[in-house]
Amino acid sequence: MNTNKSALKGEKRGAIRVHVADAGTHMPLKNASVSLYSSTQSQAEFVKTCSSGQNPTDGMGRIETRFTDEQGCVTFAVPAPACYIVAYENFPKLLCDWREVHQGCLEEVSFKPEINATPILEFMTSDCKEISCRPPQVGDTLLVKFGSLNKQAQARIILPPGLAPVPNEPNTFSKRIQKSGLHKLPILIQIPRLQGPVILSGDQNEAALSVENQFDAQPEDGSLVRGNIGVSMTRTETEPTDDLPFWTVIRSSTEALSFNNYFRFMDEFFCAVAPTSRFSDVGGKFNELKDKRHLPFTDADAYRLLKAATEAFVMVNCGVVDPDDPDNQFFNDLKLQDNANAYLDRRDLPGGEPGGLRASFKQYVDTNGQSMLPYLALIRSKLPDVGKITVNGDEAGLCYGFIREKLLSPCLIELIWSYWHEEGMLVQTMNAVTRRFQNVRSLGANDPLANVEIDPLRPLNNLIWGYTQDEQHRLTLMRRNYEYDHHYGVRLEGKAVQNFRPADTRSKFLEAFHHLLRLCTVFYKQDDDTTVKADAFPILNALKEVHLILSEGAHNQFGDLPSTARIEMLMQQWLLARPEFREFLPTRLMVAYPEPWMDRVDAMKKLQGWTDTSVMHFRSLAMFGEQLLLSIRYGHWSDVYEPNQAFNWARFWRPQVQGYIHAYRAATGVELAGDTVDSGVDATLPSVLLQKRLAMQQRGA
Repeated sequence: MNTNKSALKGEKRGAIRVHVADAGTHMPLKNASVSLYSSTQSQAEFVKTCSSGQNPTDGMGRIETRFTDEQGCVTFAVPAPACYIVAYENFPKLLCDWREVHQGCLEEVSFKPEINATPILEFMTSDCKEISCRPPQVGDTLLVKFGSLNKQAQARIILPPGLAPVPNEPNTFSKRIQKSGLHKLPILIQIPRLQGPVILSGDQNEAALSVENQFDAQPEDGSLVRGNIGVSMTRTETEPTDDLPFWTVIRSSTEALSFNNYFRFMDEFFCAVAPTSRFSDVGGKFNELKDKRHLPFTDADAYRLLKAATEAFVMVNCGVVDPDDPDNQFFNDLKLQDNANAYLDRRDLPGGEPGGLRASFKQYVDTNGQSMLPYLALIRSKLPDVGKITVNGDEAGLCYGFIREKLLSPCLIELIWSYWHEEGMLVQTMNAVTRRFQNVRSLGANDPLANVEIDPLRPLNNLIWGYTQDEQHRLTLMRRNYEYDHHYGVRLEGKAVQNFRPADTRSKFLEAFHHLLRLCTVFYKQDDDTTVKADAFPILNALKEVHLILSEGAHNQFGDLPSTARIEMLMQQWLLARPEFREFLPTRLMVAYPEPWMDRVDAMKKLQGWTDTSVMHFRSLAMFGEQLLLSIRYGHWSDVYEPNQAFNWARFWRPQVQGYIHAYRAATGVELAGDTVDSGVDATLPSVLLQKRLAMQQRGA
């Protein structure tokens, strides 16, 4: 601790200026907590107290606590000329100094906590040999080590994107060098505050030490080659972005919620099929729910168990991914992680960082030492006065505050999945079955379901009985239709949805979303051309626009209605997939439907004279649309200004984008792809387009 004294112009009382810098790097410590105490001790007594290991501030009156600025400085204007103690109150330990301030004088104090946050850069070849005799080059591995970092400082290291922790080597991080030139490494070291009476929210309790290092990477060594030389060009390389692991989580979560996965789960639980470890968590949730879900009807136990099992399946698989949970099957499944890395390789995206998917996803959700998605962390920061609820179970819904699990692991379900399945006539098919089950004749001259007589000897009869009895507890058509309009500005058409009066509609969503898809098709043409560097800036701006529109609709029933609709439609699909329906609905055996319920829906549409567009296209729209909108809704797009993130987004979701465009053309007849950015997009409601195609079909019949 260094001292200095000088005159203070225009100030009669005097002041104390404190400088805080790291003893190892000599860099200033920003936001460090420094307190001023009044002292009743002499300097000799203060020194004696410190040498005995006691806290010299014990029993002293705290006057004020301030935080250092960018230069690591803070100034206290003392109340009166007297003796004072100033204290540095962040880790690794409390530092104090005594000063007697005279009238009109400025006392200076310098604290140098031993953090020793000096990064050491080392380089290794691709075959893990240390480089000592040449400069680093493309293809080498960068190692950033903090070997002298004081463990007692409890420092948290925040590194640039791409650097991942090296397993079994503390405070060591690695990254593969992918391009030549000057690489700057801005590193932030955050030091927590010691316990004190002034507790602030967020990162105000942490001091920050900025350290920057840099190195120059050379191109890969060339070799002298004789003879015929083959030359080829490859696609543009891209740098990794923090949200790549989150997109992998979205893709895995939506696939886990697929009907085929749900169908296997139901067979395992109720049909004595050999069990697998995949559904162990679902089994526990099912056992918890089955005793809570009761129906006020007689002889409906089979349907009650179906409903509880479906709810448990959705709750466990809808994106609840905690990187701090050592038992989380998503991060422990090596095959799944291998598939994720292979998916990135096929898209020409960087992946397979040291530490695996768990480490990279944990880094993505790490916000000032707390685990939450960056987008939701921004929403959380808008309400700093609202605390977080850590209570588990149903009790959390009775408390005031943010529920921690919803900040980290929101249920990754989009209502567009339900919308496209409803446009594909899934719900209408099940409604026709239940009306016939209740012996209600259809309105036409001939009843197409006249031969649907379900005998009571097989389980389907009792299941449909329970399903029909439970109609009053399911979402109504109008509630879903209002929510479709509130989320996406789309709605169903028909006699059952007359007098539609929405309070808030997303009228710009279709235009913005279709414009984004159009931009993607232009981008893919550029990206496939190895002589062109594709421009991702238009995609970034379009992503921001769609993200804004989606976030405006994320209110009211947004938290529960999508998952409720998913549960109900999964049950409808499972009932239609029952083998008994083969006797009542004539299906086309040679058509390879990806899910067993789909041929029943197409057969019903044929019988009733509904649209002849296959439900396969509507399933593709539901599946691909959900994945795309989840990545846009929960991505932290509002603060992104560099195109790398949008570049990676377009490559990562290319199968989904092009699959959605094809399915939309097959279902509605509208082509969303285009050769140029300037060409307009069709923002007509899909329900209107489907009605026009149905009218053309009926006129041509």
